[in-house]
Amino acid sequence: MIKKIYLQGSYREIGRKHGLEGKREVLNSLETYETLFYDYSQIRWKEARELALKHIEAISRHDSDLIEEMEGVAAGAGVDFEDILALNARSEIALSGQYTRFADGCTAIGVMPPVSSDIIIGQNWDWKPVQSKSLLYTEIEQKGKPAIRMITEGGMIGKIGCNSAGIGVCLNALLTDRKSDRLPVHVGLRSVLNSFTYSEALLKIDKGAIASAANFLIGSAENENGLVMNVEVSPAGMDVEESADGSIVHTNHICSPLIQSYITDLNDSIETDSMIRMKRAQDLIRLHRGQNKKVKEASFKEWLADQYNSPDSINHFSNEKLPPHRRMETVFSIIMNLSSKKMYVCAGKPSQEPYIEMQAER
Repeated sequence: MIKKIYLQGSYREIGRKHGLEGKREVLNSLETYETLFYDYSQIRWKEARELALKHIEAISRHDSDLIEEMEGVAAGAGVDFEDILALNARSEIALSGQYTRFADGCTAIGVMPPVSSDIIIGQNWDWKPVQSKSLLYTEIEQKGKPAIRMITEGGMIGKIGCNSAGIGVCLNALLTDRKSDRLPVHVGLRSVLNSFTYSEALLKIDKGAIASAANFLIGSAENENGLVMNVEVSPAGMDVEESADGSIVHTNHICSPLIQSYITDLNDSIETDSMIRMKRAQDLIRLHRGQNKKVKEASFKEWLADQYNSPDSINHFSNEKLPPHRRMETVFSIIMNLSSKKMYVCAGKPSQEPYIEMQAER
């Protein structure tokens, strides 16, 4: 079961309660990434903290409230601010540039009319199973910004979720050769969730604003209207893939020719893993459409539990034939109906565990 935390007040108060009530999860995240950074990239934690500090100027210029919130997390958990900053910059430390060794894996899907009557997005988050002990479900009430419901790792102020304005975001990590000192990916995710409209979200992550490459699958539901799009972000800029038929899919390789012309994709399992998951998800949607049925949350539950090409399937299992740094499995799965503002979360693999509707506390 994922621990639930309700957060409100000033940004320092929001962060402090995150750190205080999620202290076990924060400390587990610190232990996980200290070990992973060194084992796979020979980066000691002191160096990771120094690398993270390169992003502080960009974060402060973008939204100083987020610095205050991270300071609050550190105070609540009884750790240093630099520790929390390093967690929030973990993608930049681990997934890009000269230190690249890791490989996240995730399958994200989004649908809109005519495929569905609603705007629905969802994904499996595939990563190291030890991080299942770090998961938090947070509800954030903040002044002047939308309320947020999010699944995150302890200590991280942004990840996968939706907000009261009907904006939702999923994440696909990309393994590349470039990074900058601008906004870390997880800060960018929080910025999307801090937005009232799709255009506001895009403005915050455009023009190379994000320090490393990733795909943000963003959905927006406003009254009876809405859309879903893949937004590949990178230090070289962003590119948007619109839905041609009412559905989009993304996994863990760069799809944008524009971004490919500036950045090298270092994922060496595109053909055997990422591409197969993408094509399989697309096929599942096509098969569903062929039956003249509208996509609903139950459709996502079926698709995200799919085991075609196991262990490297949408429902991901650890592949013991791969080197340790390449092994991952589905840690949690999430489905968000942005039209009805409902969220369903599976702690573990959808093929083995049920989805639970996450009821808002307030």
